[in-house]
Amino acid sequence: MTLSADLDLSQIPFWGLPQSERMEAFRRLRQMDRPVFMREQIVPFIGGGPGFYALVRHADVIEASRNAAVFSSEPCSNSIPDMPRWLSVYFGSMINMDDPRHARLRRIVSRAFTPRILAKMEEDLARAAAEIVDRAIEEGPRDFVAQVAAKLPVRVICDMMGIPAEAHDMVLQQTNVILGNSDPEYTGVAPDLTRRNVAKGLAKLLRAGYTLNRLAARLGDERRKRPTGDLVSLLVNGEERLTPQQLGSFFILLVVAGSETTRNAIAYGLKLFTDHPDQRAFLLGNFEGLIGTACDEVIRYATPVIQFRRTLTQDYEMNGTSYRKGDKVLLFYNSANRDEAVFSDPDTFDITRDPNPHVGFGGPGPHYCLGAHLARREMTVMFRELFTRLPRLRSIGEPDFLLSNFINGVKHLRYTF
Repeated sequence: MTLSADLDLSQIPFWGLPQSERMEAFRRLRQMDRPVFMREQIVPFIGGGPGFYALVRHADVIEASRNAAVFSSEPCSNSIPDMPRWLSVYFGSMINMDDPRHARLRRIVSRAFTPRILAKMEEDLARAAAEIVDRAIEEGPRDFVAQVAAKLPVRVICDMMGIPAEAHDMVLQQTNVILGNSDPEYTGVAPDLTRRNVAKGLAKLLRAGYTLNRLAARLGDERRKRPTGDLVSLLVNGEERLTPQQLGSFFILLVVAGSETTRNAIAYGLKLFTDHPDQRAFLLGNFEGLIGTACDEVIRYATPVIQFRRTLTQDYEMNGTSYRKGDKVLLFYNSANRDEAVFSDPDTFDITRDPNPHVGFGGPGPHYCLGAHLARREMTVMFRELFTRLPRLRSIGEPDFLLSNFINGVKHLRYTF
C-alpha cells in the first residue's frame, strides 16, 4: 500500500505538520482495517530495516505492551533502526532490555521511587516550585519553558542524583541535544538525512551522551568511596548494584525521560488551561479534588512520549492481523490516547474524565513508567504554585514545537502574568 505524504509517519516532514493535521492523520489510520506497514528510512552511519507496522489503536498498544514475551524491547525500543554499539553504550538503558535483565535493573533503580522516598520529597518539591516562580516573577515573563516548565523536573532529577546546582543548566542543555537530535535548533543542520547532516547531528548526540555519562561516572566513583544517602549512593552500593556503564545509561534515561515528560506536560498544561478557561475555573474551584484527574487529562491530551518500538520474537496474530518473527511495530501512544473506541469525545479536554485509561506513561506491563507518580506530583506542585500566585497567568500564541517523531515537545512558549 502506497501512503500519501500526509499519512506517512516514517518521513520527517510529517512531524513538522501542525498538530491538528497530525492528529487527523492518526484518526484516519485508526479507521483502516488493519495496521499499516510503513517503509523505514535508511539513516547514514546507522542503517535501518524494511519498515514497521504502525499500531495506532488503543487495543493494539495495550496488548503489545502486556505481552512483552512476544513484543520485545530488544534489541532496541527507543530507535526505529537498531542502535549501533557506539550509541548504545550511552543510550542502551534498561528500556531496551527484556526480562530477566530488565527486571533486575528495574528492581535496583526502583529504590528511588518508593512511596516513602517520594513522600519525603514533597517539601523539597514545594520549595523548588516556589523558588522557580520567584525567579520568573523577578525576571518577568519571557519563555515559559525555559523559565518554568523545564526547571523543576531537571532540578528534581539532579537533586535525586546528588548533582550540584551549578551543573543543572548544563544537564538541561545536553538533554535538549539528545531529544532534539532531529530538530535544526539543536543540531544546527537541516533535518534531511544527508551524510553530512547526519554526521554533524550524531557528533553532537555522542558528545551529549559522553558528557552526561562522565558526570554520572564521577559521581558513582565518589559515592562508592563516600556514600551520602542520595540515589547514586543507593545504586552503586549494596548487594545489587549498577556497573559504571549501567549507571551512566540509567542517568541519561532518568534525566531525559524523567525531565522531558514533566516539562512538556507542564508547558502543555498552561496552553490547555489558557485555551479552555472553563476547565481552569473548574480546577481552581476545587483544586485538591480535581488536580489528580486534571494531571492525567493533560498527559492524555499532550502525550509527551509519542511512541516506542517493539520487535516480534515469533509469528503472532493480534486483533485480526498476522505478524512475523522479526517484524517491527511502533506503539503510537498519542494515537491510542485519542481512540474513539475508548475515549468519548477524545479531542475534548475534560479534567473530570474518569476513568481515563490513557497510555501516556506507556501501556501496562513491565515497561510502565517508574516515575509516573513522581511526574504527577511535580505537575500538582507546580500548577498549585502557578495558579495560586499568578491568577492572571496565561500563554500567548502557539507553542514552538520540537521536530521529532519520538517526543511531543514544546521548545518555547510565550506567556504573561
